[in-house]
Amino acid sequence: MEKRDPELRLFESTEELSTELADYVAQISDAAVKERGAFALVLSGGNLIYLLGKLTKPPYVKTLDWSKWHVFWAEENVVAKKHPNSNYKQAKEVLLSKVPIYPAHVISVSHGSSGESSAEEYEFSIRQLVRNRTVAVSPSSDCPRFDLILLLLGTDGQVASLFPNHPVLEEESQWVAWVCSSGAPRESVTLTLPVINSAANVAIIATGSDVAVPFASAVRDRLPQGWGSHPAQMVSPRDGNLVWFADASAALLLPGKNIAMSGS
Repeated sequence: MEKRDPELRLFESTEELSTELADYVAQISDAAVKERGAFALVLSGGNLIYLLGKLTKPPYVKTLDWSKWHVFWAEENVVAKKHPNSNYKQAKEVLLSKVPIYPAHVISVSHGSSGESSAEEYEFSIRQLVRNRTVAVSPSSDCPRFDLILLLLGTDGQVASLFPNHPVLEEESQWVAWVCSSGAPRESVTLTLPVINSAANVAIIATGSDVAVPFASAVRDRLPQGWGSHPAQMVSPRDGNLVWFADASAALLLPGKNIAMSGS
């Protein structure tokens, strides 16, 4: 299959971005449920959950087939489940508790184990759901093919817990890795690049002027796995689609001729 070019969706405001992001998630959810009978969604931390807040309101809260949703994490901090830095806690408070998703369909990272054990247990859980076809299999590898992975662009160009110059960027066999080094702000568990690049759809969200430099670099130059200063540059689905959602502040450094604002 020929690799598709990334799609850029640029918005004047974060509010417009949030509206269009909700619609985008809803469209992929509907398509996945119609095609496979399930929707496998992967969330990230940061302010991403707040940008998805419109899903908890009409029309989405009443029209989406929430019973078919299966929710995963691209990253999770190795902290207690109720810790303020827990991505699960944040997602539950802002999104999951406000929509009728089955609790058993929320596949969280273990919060009572070491980072290494949490990574192993989380990968085992994903493998079980691949075996029963809740999560599809990539046509070009043995990796899971999530319907949609949502990533947030960080100030150093990181996505999930994939940080610049970290050895995990070259991981090829593990689906889930444990990240603990001076280059990462805290111990965490992350999906690896092979899994991210096996998804049917990946969306990277960039908001604020503090990510303008890595955003401009990432959309100009996609690099092979294991190379480059910005991990976001290495996100390039083999058999899927990559869409960037960015507000005007994040797009400050893009050449003006390339900016075609959408969202209305």
